[in-house]
Amino acid sequence: MSASAGDREPGIPLDNAKEEVSGPTCTGESSKHDSAVCAGNSEIKSRAVVKYSAAPPPTSYALLQEQTDLKLPPANWLRENPQLGSAGTTVLGSSSKSKPFSSFGMAYEFIDCIGDDVDVVSDSENIKKLLKIPYSKSHVSMAVHRVGRTLLLDELDIQELFMRSSQTGDWTWLKEFYQRLIDQKWQRKKKSKEHWYQKAILSKFLYYSINGDGAAEPVPNNPNERGEEEEEENEGEEFSSSWPTAFTSTASDTEESDAPKQESVSMDSKFALGQVTSVHKEQNLPMLFNEGENSQGLRNDFVRNIMWTFEDIHMLVGSNMPIFGGGRYPAVSLRLRDNNKPINILTGIDYWLDNLMCNVPELVMCFHVNGIVQKYEMIKTEEIPHLENSTFSTRVVKDIAQNILSFLKSNCTKEGHTYWLFKASGSDIVKLYDLTTLCEEAEEEKCQNPFTLPVAVLLYRVASNLMLKARQNRKHYGTIRTLLLNCVRLLDQERHPQIIASAHYMLSELFQLDEPPGEDGGESPRGGGSEDSYSDEDREEEELTEDSDENGSYSSCCSPHDDSKAVAVIRSVWELSVPEKYKSTHQIRPSSAFPVSQDKEERCRHVLSYVLKGLKAVDGTIKRESDLPAADPNTPIPLKYEDRSAIGACAAEQGISLLLERARLLQADHPTRSGMIPGSWQHRMKLQLFLKASKAYYVLSDAATNLLKYGRALRYIKLSLQCYDAYCSVSGTLHPQVLLFHSQCLSLCGDIQLMLAQNANNRAAYLEEYSYQTKEDQEILHSLHRESSCQAFNMAADLAMDPEYQLFVSSKCYEAAYELLVSEALKDHASDQLAQVLKRLGNIRNEMGVYYMNQAAAMQTEKEVKKSVSVVEQEMWKKSFAFFEKGMKDFGAIGDSTNTALLLCNTGRLMRICAQAHCALSSDQNRGEFSPEEALYYNKAIDYYLRAMKSLASRENHSAVWDSVIWELSTTYFTLATLLQDFAPLSRKAQEQIEREVTEAMMKSLKYCDLQTESARQPLYQYRAATIHHRLASMYHSCFRNQVGDEHLRKQHRSLAELHYSKAVGLFLSLKDAPCELLRTLLERVAFAEFTMAGQSSNAAKLKSLTGAVEIMTETRHAFQLIQKELLEEQTELSEPDPATSAESPDVAAGPTSGLNFQEVMKLIAVFEPSFSFLLLQLIKLMTTMKRKPSNKDEDLLKTYKNVYSKLLRAEKKAPLHSRVELHIELLQQLTPQTGRDDTGTPS
Repeated sequence: MSASAGDREPGIPLDNAKEEVSGPTCTGESSKHDSAVCAGNSEIKSRAVVKYSAAPPPTSYALLQEQTDLKLPPANWLRENPQLGSAGTTVLGSSSKSKPFSSFGMAYEFIDCIGDDVDVVSDSENIKKLLKIPYSKSHVSMAVHRVGRTLLLDELDIQELFMRSSQTGDWTWLKEFYQRLIDQKWQRKKKSKEHWYQKAILSKFLYYSINGDGAAEPVPNNPNERGEEEEEENEGEEFSSSWPTAFTSTASDTEESDAPKQESVSMDSKFALGQVTSVHKEQNLPMLFNEGENSQGLRNDFVRNIMWTFEDIHMLVGSNMPIFGGGRYPAVSLRLRDNNKPINILTGIDYWLDNLMCNVPELVMCFHVNGIVQKYEMIKTEEIPHLENSTFSTRVVKDIAQNILSFLKSNCTKEGHTYWLFKASGSDIVKLYDLTTLCEEAEEEKCQNPFTLPVAVLLYRVASNLMLKARQNRKHYGTIRTLLLNCVRLLDQERHPQIIASAHYMLSELFQLDEPPGEDGGESPRGGGSEDSYSDEDREEEELTEDSDENGSYSSCCSPHDDSKAVAVIRSVWELSVPEKYKSTHQIRPSSAFPVSQDKEERCRHVLSYVLKGLKAVDGTIKRESDLPAADPNTPIPLKYEDRSAIGACAAEQGISLLLERARLLQADHPTRSGMIPGSWQHRMKLQLFLKASKAYYVLSDAATNLLKYGRALRYIKLSLQCYDAYCSVSGTLHPQVLLFHSQCLSLCGDIQLMLAQNANNRAAYLEEYSYQTKEDQEILHSLHRESSCQAFNMAADLAMDPEYQLFVSSKCYEAAYELLVSEALKDHASDQLAQVLKRLGNIRNEMGVYYMNQAAAMQTEKEVKKSVSVVEQEMWKKSFAFFEKGMKDFGAIGDSTNTALLLCNTGRLMRICAQAHCALSSDQNRGEFSPEEALYYNKAIDYYLRAMKSLASRENHSAVWDSVIWELSTTYFTLATLLQDFAPLSRKAQEQIEREVTEAMMKSLKYCDLQTESARQPLYQYRAATIHHRLASMYHSCFRNQVGDEHLRKQHRSLAELHYSKAVGLFLSLKDAPCELLRTLLERVAFAEFTMAGQSSNAAKLKSLTGAVEIMTETRHAFQLIQKELLEEQTELSEPDPATSAESPDVAAGPTSGLNFQEVMKLIAVFEPSFSFLLLQLIKLMTTMKRKPSNKDEDLLKTYKNVYSKLLRAEKKAPLHSRVELHIELLQQLTPQTGRDDTGTPS
């Protein structure tokens, strides 16, 4: 059963409400093997799990023959015996009481149980003493400490304490207080001869019992045989354990060789950033104390440790009771009794509790008379409460246990405080004092309380253990923070800097910097409060009715004013027997949220404050041997900014090399700048603190960047890089995770410098943000300067005033980050980050390419008349082109086709700027013919746009970029065709060749005009297509006019001109906002009809041509209506029209005008009126001279023409524009019904 029980979880109780004790005991289990067997009766529930046992499996005891004389020593008496363990040498020579720190030894070993799972940790002797309080007249003196919901109970031997006090002068305040409290002079009681006689025969009895086979269990310090005499049971003894004389924490203390039984936890390897650097075990907390006397009591010296659940109370107890095999059960406890003295209730409770705690189902009693063995008697554990003369109620014992626990939990509320539970000998009153508060009132140093350091270390270790769980469950954060703050509060920084520095580092680790605080969903980081969580609310003073019994004669003389010093008082010990008399209403750690702010900056400030305290603790321990002057923490360290516009690229390249120097740093093991020895705890702690500070400043910088506070962001990233610089100064090697973090810092620094370059207008505000510095930042910088000059990254993080330099620094930061990521150390760690850095590199190179391209374009705008391109312009082009090429390579490396297309598009734009630069203007500002260089660069631009289209493959991949590339490609073809048409290189090419090239370019431009897709550019595409058709129509019109001889070619030109004019008119009509262009196209088309008529000979053909021309002319009514609408809107906006105010002339390449160009309208009307008059006059002449007889319809038409012509001639030439437009609309309206058409048919 032991084997199967050993697999059971300690927290799962077995069925134990049976009369019989089930199964064998588990004390024979090997070390660290848990086993659970339940013992109990119908009244109580008890369950024990052996957490650790140093004893061998129990073997049968030797049954002594009757008349054996126990006064005679056996042959093996007092010799070392593996079965008896310490019993062989301590039964006569040491106290039966616990060592003063026995609970701490157990707590250190079973740290997982402390703070949450266990109610009480103590020696089994202390537990028994507490549960016997109502029955015993003996004094009780115990130290109580609280860690979370766990209470640690230890014997507080006042007599021994005061003996030490008389030698050292410590604790004099407590000695005086005790002498006031107890109305007698304290003195150590001498033990009677009877006492030593009983101990001697017990020792001999145990040796006789193992003499048979030599395989008995080890025996504890005292096998609980003092129950007969109350005075013998509990008084202090001469040979009690000595108190530790001093508690120090020095570097030499860490050389302890004994490893604890349970795996000790290394702070650096578990809680600190284990991935940061290969750290050794920095602080095995059991090693904080010297071997020998100074560590006495801080180890777990018990033969076995048991997790005992008594009813609903969970206790971790230590026991040394010897357990043997034999009898009806495989485990029994062996007792020696004087046959002439009956068992009293104290002895019965003692035996019963011992067996319950150790899962021993049976007791073997050996009776003697004057040392002569008489007989043996076997008693079941559940029968012990019913023995004659020692009958007691197990339910009452259970009530006592619950009341005492509730009393202590309700009143021992302050973590880290030492409480004293005291009952004077013979008294019924139990008092609880807060020794920590009394010590503070006495103005004595806190180190004079010998419990201070063990308590602080325990708080630290529990927090450390919880940190492991906190990685998965943030609900522990509040608990950890409270434990660490209380730990720090207990310790003196000068004496214990290592624990204080480690605690502050762990406090900084609680504030997660790499994730939003609300990310856990429903699991909130609760379960602990702040340092002020423990309320000192008034305790209820129980109104107790004292029973008048025989105990009253033993009451000590306590003056009433002494009660005011007590935290709480139990007025009568018998009240502990009343069920639920004391209820624990105080929450051990009130549920309050861990102070995690949603504000990243606030969280980082918490981290930095703890880092600073940790650094101060470390710095205080380092004797500085260098001559570096001490920095004044009140003097700000300036964060310089420089205007680098005059600095050459060469000097900057030298500065940027330091960005990578730190990544390749490997130092020998020599003292650091401040004198630290590599490998020391100071060295390892500074590494962690520097890195934590660097990460906090990085997060602050990132947050400021998101808020567009780029000056503040640059200040923070500079501090982050300075922390990293100091880290490198004291680190021998750099872990890949540290290098990854450094590359992130460099990337962020590059981002910030880029944003500063792009937002040059706010430089004054950024400079103010950059120059600001908090006192905390200053103090951290001063600590950094103890280890490093912190100059390595100045070039990267200084605030420059020149955008070009800022872009340069940004690109160098990205390049340094890239070099880190592709280095040997990180080649297997950084795939995701590498893609991001490459993207940033491509982006910054695009930005720099655009910067130099814009510089070149600005030079063209500003330069005077030149006939050749300047060297400076060519340099700008080369720089821009080189950056675009590198950027395309970066984006290509990560397969980013979209950004590659954008860079190809920008390169195409650069080629167009180069083409524009090669357009030489003559002295009279008139440009010459279209040059070969222009054609070359335009064709190169077209090639880059086509490559961009190929990179994207289709519009579905990225519609916005695709549309942009298509627009630029169409624009380039259109510009090329327009320049060829307007500034034809007739000196180099034939007219026909030029016309073919123009037609080809125009048609390609038209091909990329997306007229179907609805988008913001659709009107622009329509306008461009209309303009292309108009230009082609005009070109064919010109060819038709100038062509002589080839009639077939003339007819072809004529039909093409008609086609393109028709399409142009249709597109301009659909635009609704291009009246001038529509009017111009229609007038050209009318002129084309007039020219066609001039070549005709017959009147009938002429009449047909003129009628067609008039029909075209009537279509201008739509253009005039649009003009009229614009004029009316203009009048509405400006209460009176001002024709002189006009918008700029429209740019055919850019798109339709946003406002009406009045000068253009006046010019077009000046062409329209004579053309209209000429057509009407020619029609009237032709119709009146016709030989055939006119029909009625012809007469009506002639009459209308004459009427319109008459009004046109009489129109006032100087009339306002809107009047003239109205007149034209009216006249054209009159012609519309006559011609039978209101709107022209517009072939598309």
